[in-house]
Amino acid sequence: MRFLHRRDAGRNLADHLLTRRNDLGANIVVLGLPRGGVPVAEEVARALEAPLDVIVVRKLGVPDQPELAAGAIGEDGARVLNHDVMRATRTTADQLAVVEARERDELAHRVSLFRRARSRASLVGATALIVDDGVATGATARAACQVARASGAARVVLAVPVAAADWEQRFGGAADELIALSTPDGFWSVGQWYDDFAPVTDAEVVACLERSGVPSNVRGGADTTMQEALDEPVAIDAAGAVIHGHLTVPAEATGVVVFVHGSGSSRHSPRNQYVAEVLHEAGLGTLLFDLLTPAEEQQRANVFDIELLEHRLVDVITWTRQELARYRPDTPWAIGLFGASTGAAAALTVAARSPVGVTAVVSRGGRPDLAGDALRAVKVPTLLIVGGHDQAVLELNRTAQAQLRGRSELVVVPGASHLFTEPGTLTKAAEAARDWFLVTMSPQTPQRPVNGS
Repeated sequence: MRFLHRRDAGRNLADHLLTRRNDLGANIVVLGLPRGGVPVAEEVARALEAPLDVIVVRKLGVPDQPELAAGAIGEDGARVLNHDVMRATRTTADQLAVVEARERDELAHRVSLFRRARSRASLVGATALIVDDGVATGATARAACQVARASGAARVVLAVPVAAADWEQRFGGAADELIALSTPDGFWSVGQWYDDFAPVTDAEVVACLERSGVPSNVRGGADTTMQEALDEPVAIDAAGAVIHGHLTVPAEATGVVVFVHGSGSSRHSPRNQYVAEVLHEAGLGTLLFDLLTPAEEQQRANVFDIELLEHRLVDVITWTRQELARYRPDTPWAIGLFGASTGAAAALTVAARSPVGVTAVVSRGGRPDLAGDALRAVKVPTLLIVGGHDQAVLELNRTAQAQLRGRSELVVVPGASHLFTEPGTLTKAAEAARDWFLVTMSPQTPQRPVNGS
């Protein structure tokens, strides 16, 4: 059985569940597994006339193979391990503990991101109907079942459009009932049974919850429905190449942060996406894009070609301003730049020389020294974030900061290496960037010179 897309799968699943309505009980709470399960769950909740919420869990990936789940964690301390995977990959408990510490931070972030100020639906005495877009390994869904039971659910039912043939064997007593419309042979991934399996965005998850009829008190009760948010893939003609990215602008945003990296595929980087989500939660827009094409990135010299990166970035900022003007022409948009590695040098060079208008710059683990003489012309507020264990880059940043003419600060994140992969360090870097952009890009905040000069 194939499905056109997640909503088609949700309607088919809802039709089946309607025939079981009496068996499910009178008090049902539909819980979508973010992100892909939420559009499916919304269709189910609508058909059953039941409340919709999310149940947030995080996969514990094998350190060298993060897509391979060695377990999962959920709210209220729920934890499920796949000991077979751990043995097969020789993953130790200490190694998994490092992964878990990082994922606990992300779990807390996603709970805040999806629910915002919305109260969690009470499961006490209810039937928790957990819905996902499909089950492959089942580690995440099993953790969700455990979370629901620990939260007081009288009955836990897991329902999906499609699952692997042996999926029931993986759940044991985690759920009281397992429902799948299809358990086909030759199953190797959920996506193979969908014609359209495009990723679901965080904004789509929030929109599904808001349509459920339980309004959230976002940002002090501000009405964010007056202006539709932007969340879309984009293609930009920049300095002789078509480069691809993703533009996300929350409804209340007045500023957009452009991510600038010296290597390709930056829009797919989990680190960049995490920082972007922190900025979205604060009401800031983002543009994640690939500064170099895949072919260009193969030539390592291009990564250090600051002039090439600078020209690309100018075109990207020009395109962004034009797009934002069409989207909301009366907003005085502020543009910030978030650079890493050689992208930080390109960001500072553009801030110093270009007329496109940059309001603030943040460099994370960047190489501002590669901006050369342009540093002395940078007058916009600049934050330099460096890991405490990244000593060589830290010294380069200290030297570069001394040359900046505008307001600047250097934040050293203790225990962090160059890529901020240590537990909690990326969160600290993201929060520092968020706070800097919020202060410097606010329409009410004037730019302040260094030392009052």
